[in-house]
Amino acid sequence: MEEVQETPRIKSFIRRIGRMTEAQRNALDTLWDKYCLDPEGVCDFSEVFGRHAPIILEIGFGNGESLAKTAEDNPDKDYIGIEVHKPGVGNLLAQLERKQISNVRIFYHDAIEVLEKCIPTHSLTGMHLFFPDPWHKRKHHKRRIVRPSFVKLMAQKIQPAGYFHAATDWQHYAQHMLKILAVADQFTNMSESHDYCPRPDYRPLTKFEQRGLRLGHGVWDLIFKRV
Repeated sequence: MEEVQETPRIKSFIRRIGRMTEAQRNALDTLWDKYCLDPEGVCDFSEVFGRHAPIILEIGFGNGESLAKTAEDNPDKDYIGIEVHKPGVGNLLAQLERKQISNVRIFYHDAIEVLEKCIPTHSLTGMHLFFPDPWHKRKHHKRRIVRPSFVKLMAQKIQPAGYFHAATDWQHYAQHMLKILAVADQFTNMSESHDYCPRPDYRPLTKFEQRGLRLGHGVWDLIFKRV
């Protein structure tokens, strides 16, 4: 396959504050110190969670509903969520407190910087990237987070036999990710057909996704194992 050219480092997101509800604002004011982590230091996950358990990191958890459900359904695992949309952080904080979910911590920060500065080498069992911004205009493709440098960084943080799971409802972005991951020596495709995988049970269907599926829209899941 042809080599994918790397672009200079640029942000793969635009930080938007957006409209915030009173409940989200209150959660941010009262629960920040309980659930949110400092993006400046290296994490000791056993100290953060008070135990040794598999660590799953999710980049861009949106409003947090899927991450909260996943963590609630898998109490034997610990989850790190990264998001730059502050109302989404507030929404997840409120859910964690309401449901008394103790196995989630949050970074409100740039995901690449968190990976570089805060996540120890080979400390992650898995990494999730569900429905990232597809930057669908051609001139914006350079902003997509999945690029060769990102794959190299993932390989440093995911432990051997760990996995990377991405999902998107933009076919072109799915093809873009597949093209980049397919030439990465550090990962192998878990798809029997060497392209896309069925949605695993641990990835909840979002309301947005369910509506899209009813309308006949496609969703593509890519799962690659760290070798």
